Amino acid sequence: MTNNPTKDHGNTPDCTSDQDWLDPVFLRTHFENKSILIGISGGIAVYKVCTIVSRLAQAGAQVTVAMTPAATKFVNPITFQALSGKPVYTSSWEHVESKDPQHISLADRCDAAMVVPCTMNTLANLVNGQTNDVVTLILSAVVREKVPVLLAPAMNDAMWNQPSTQRNVKLAEEDGFTLVGPGHGWQACRHTGTGRMSEPESCIQAIAQALGS
Repeated sequence: MTNNPTKDHGNTPDCTSDQDWLDPVFLRTHFENKSILIGISGGIAVYKVCTIVSRLAQAGAQVTVAMTPAATKFVNPITFQALSGKPVYTSSWEHVESKDPQHISLADRCDAAMVVPCTMNTLANLVNGQTNDVVTLILSAVVREKVPVLLAPAMNDAMWNQPSTQRNVKLAEEDGFTLVGPGHGWQACRHTGTGRMSEPESCIQAIAQALGS
């Protein structure tokens, strides 16, 4: 089943609240010195990822951001560079921090990875082993038995309910990806339905749970 975190974390056994999962002081015990890869694909929900990257960085995590070409059309990579304090990867041909193949070194050092938002196209690429951009290329080199990879789907309700998307969701879960959301509600396309990206606090909490912290 797809993991759909609820909005009210106050009812969970650890009694944490949404605000706890946005508090860098609280988050430090979960993320300090952890290496987190944030892969961003192209959708209007990219703006929510600014909060995720900022909070993780403030909590002491080493956050590496990789963006598909489409993602850079919504938020400039410079924004994520400023928030993470690290280079942002937008091309499979960039070799910024390593003499070795960059995607291998980035995959090797991460403790957890999340694709957020994960579009219909990126979901399809991941389950079919396509490495058409830097996000899917890095993830192709992640040792999945050791490193959790989470996907936060975000798309129009009709796109989410397409038979192809639902097949790909099933395949992703069978392959060991953890799905976070999507939620139900108003969408930027002026539709109401399922497909909203989970809120930043839910995404952060899901990463912490995947790390076992």
